[in-house]
Amino acid sequence: MRKTVLSLVSITALALAGCNGSHSSQQEATGNPASTTSAAPAPAATAVSGTISLRAGSPQPSAHATLVLNLADVSSSAAGSAPLASKTSPAGTFPQPFHLSFNPANVKAGDLYVVQAVLTDGDRQYKMPIQAPVLAKGSKNDNVAIELVAEQTPGEKLLAAFKAEQDQLGVMKVTHGTKLEKDASRGWQLFRQDGQVQFIRELVDYGKDGFTSTDYAYKDGKPWVIVQQTKPSRDGKPTAIDRAGWSDDGTLVLKQHQVGSDVQPLDADTVAKLKKEATDILSMTTNGKNK
Repeated sequence: MRKTVLSLVSITALALAGCNGSHSSQQEATGNPASTTSAAPAPAATAVSGTISLRAGSPQPSAHATLVLNLADVSSSAAGSAPLASKTSPAGTFPQPFHLSFNPANVKAGDLYVVQAVLTDGDRQYKMPIQAPVLAKGSKNDNVAIELVAEQTPGEKLLAAFKAEQDQLGVMKVTHGTKLEKDASRGWQLFRQDGQVQFIRELVDYGKDGFTSTDYAYKDGKPWVIVQQTKPSRDGKPTAIDRAGWSDDGTLVLKQHQVGSDVQPLDADTVAKLKKEATDILSMTTNGKNK
């Protein structure tokens, strides 16, 4: 009887051992999903996209504006390299979506990529005050928000400097003069600083043909900025305002003809006329010394 019980225990133990061995062998053959299976890597990005908007207060671009988008590697080791993707198109209206496709095989691990946007409208450029990084850990590749800010044109910068010069007239030495001509009566104020003529303000009464008030600013004895208002009379409102100005290298950067709120480019003949008037009055009021 004792032998029979031992035999049954032995058989049971062998059966359990067999099952465990079979289960262990199966795990070795198939692998344990819980311990060896990992998440599949995310597919490589093939595009970046988002929205471009203009900062509040920026003027809307004209129908002639152009938008240039680049997906660029801005790492120091990639200086001068071609963009990963690029697109040039008419500016259109804002806000607007954008989409740049690229070959992921061209992306270099560890490099820094950004979306660059530049909007050009004549002399005005709109640029990004904040970079838009993409293709890096922690960076978004879609829903990228880009904001563009309008920069001052060269003419606007020059006009701002001219107005700053006007604000300093009160500390300059001033002389006055008048001249009666056949068809006009002239009067002027001449402002000097450090022995140089900085500014001339001229009023010309043409009688029934109207009135002009002109501010001439000079640098190194040469016309710098000219603003001329045309009026029906001394106390009348301006019917037109012409503005011309030159950069330090002599390039004409300010050329405006304004009637009401409408501003158009100043024609070349009027620019030449204003420049000659500025040269003539400087020579006349300084007896040809130009200072």
